[in-house]
Amino acid sequence: MENTDWLAYKIQLRNRLRSFSLSILSLSEEVPSTVSGRIINNQLTKSGTSMYANYRAALRSRSKAEFFSKLSITVEEADETEMWLELLIASGIVESKKVNHIHSESIELLKMLSSMRKKMTKS
Repeated sequence: MENTDWLAYKIQLRNRLRSFSLSILSLSEEVPSTVSGRIINNQLTKSGTSMYANYRAALRSRSKAEFFSKLSITVEEADETEMWLELLIASGIVESKKVNHIHSESIELLKMLSSMRKKMTKS
């Protein structure tokens, strides 16, 4: 991948993570305020928005090693977000097409971020 393509891909992913974070915030308004709903909602909102924050930090990194480190944190947050969404669906706390769509997007983002990190270990 050429340098300009790589840069465009990173920016595209940043924008997608921003949209995902906004979706998580929107979904958080639909989670009921039960004990389990509050626990899942709090954790989901933290990890779902942290993906975007950590990826932005990775883009501002000063070295390849720092980028890799921040990207690794982003991958961990993406995995955690997918897990909380899975629990939200499995528990039946929120049943909507919206949560299923967001869950699918979280899996896609996790794959993209993991692939990016894996490619960096090969170079």
